[in-house]
Amino acid sequence: MQATMMHMPMTVQMIMEHGSSVFPDSRVGTFDGSQMHYTRYSEIADSAARLAAALTALGISPGDRVATFSWNSTAHMEAYLGIPSMGAIMHTVNIRLSPEHIAYIINHAGDRVVLLDASLIEVFTPVLPLLECVEHILLIGDGQLQSGIATLDYRQLLAEHQPLQQWPELDETSAAAVCYTSGTTGNPKGVVYSHRTTFVHSLASRAADTFGVCERDRILLLPAMFHANAWGLPYSGWMSGSDFTLPGPHLQPEGIKRMIALDRPTITATVPTILGDLLHADATDLDMTSFRMLVCGGSAVPPSMIDAARERWGVPVLQGWGMTETSPLCALSHPPRDAQGAGETVWRAKSGRPIPGVQVRVVDDEGTPLPHDGESVGELQLRGPWITAGYYRGESADALTADGWLRTGDVGHIDARHYVQLTDRTKDVIKSGGEWISSVDLENLLTSHDGVREVAVIATPDPRWQERPLVIVVAENSEADPAALRDFLRDKVARFWLPEYWAFTDEIPKTSVGKIDKKRLRDMNEAGDIDIKVVQ
Repeated sequence: MQATMMHMPMTVQMIMEHGSSVFPDSRVGTFDGSQMHYTRYSEIADSAARLAAALTALGISPGDRVATFSWNSTAHMEAYLGIPSMGAIMHTVNIRLSPEHIAYIINHAGDRVVLLDASLIEVFTPVLPLLECVEHILLIGDGQLQSGIATLDYRQLLAEHQPLQQWPELDETSAAAVCYTSGTTGNPKGVVYSHRTTFVHSLASRAADTFGVCERDRILLLPAMFHANAWGLPYSGWMSGSDFTLPGPHLQPEGIKRMIALDRPTITATVPTILGDLLHADATDLDMTSFRMLVCGGSAVPPSMIDAARERWGVPVLQGWGMTETSPLCALSHPPRDAQGAGETVWRAKSGRPIPGVQVRVVDDEGTPLPHDGESVGELQLRGPWITAGYYRGESADALTADGWLRTGDVGHIDARHYVQLTDRTKDVIKSGGEWISSVDLENLLTSHDGVREVAVIATPDPRWQERPLVIVVAENSEADPAALRDFLRDKVARFWLPEYWAFTDEIPKTSVGKIDKKRLRDMNEAGDIDIKVVQ
């Protein structure tokens, strides 16, 4: 028996058309550091269609790559809609990478056009001599770019073209966007999202047991639009008719507080670093009562942060686990229905339970699946309809197992209720005297100490035990001395976990997406650039 259902390709075109026709008056606001500037959905869709016409006139056709080098802005939203809808492939370039890595991924992807935010001219200028394939740069905003590449004014170009009237028919399995991993080890690798995976992922993030995005929401879009499609929120929010608050470059606590006061958002997503900044910020002008949920991910969210947000603001924190390779939704820490109040924290502090469509397993060093007993630790592996089956140009061919699961490089365990708990990255785990020590668990515990502002734990060589944990602390006050912190841990961890090696600093380095940069810390440690105190 054959199904009788219509076949309509699930595409970004469909997302754009639905949002603009059903919710024409929903708004996207871009923050200038002081005030919001609003644009209606119908106007953004018109600009997206003009962008598609302009790119067509520049010779861009389906399958060609068009890069964006921009903050979260209205123009970036236009690109999110217009580029994939015309059949071209949007490449969101991480503005925080080194010039060499930026040039590498633009050349590797074969980008023919770059949409450049004028505020980033200084960042992009060192990249220009390294480019091999870019034919045009569309400059968004005021500024002068000294380049041998043809440079056009973005808004003027759109004004010169009528909106594209006839959108091409698209295969839902064709590429819609490409995003590169952050490249903390080796060169970044490209993950290519299809129209179908983008559409299905958008539907998934609207579900009640994921983000529950709906028309009533006002989304404060703190995740960078150049990283994993801003966690998919531009598409799920547009599909739902949500209002957006786009921060541009204004990601410091004062700017975020101002946006919250102006737009009264209902949901945001961010990394623990920014959540920690808000928790430590002056609370006199920070009113968080408009929020129904704070989504936090990118690295482990300490239980102390989850408790502080609930006690101080009355807002639940939803932890998420995902990566560029998973579009990025993978698992979310919604508590089970029998957990309430403060008892929710133990569940919210977990990496999360797989959302519908994603399967997770944990395997040992030989690849044998381990039981879901909450204790058996191994590598976490994934599969699902929006999980990558490899990387662009076939790089890292060993990314998949022989039976088709994605190797995540994350280490952890799964309990009987299918909650996943990451305990480390494969490259970050500490093996001391043949026993595993979780850097994540130590970091979570130490973050709950009143004297600790921020902390990172890495492995350091030890003549007796091969490796021991090195704790690197940004102190909140004088109570954070090594002896006091060791005593604080003494009744909370196994004795062999207690760190002897400690270092204190004013700032811990971060990656381009705001995570603690443990690779850099390891390099600094190897070079002898970390002042270590030994406390037994």
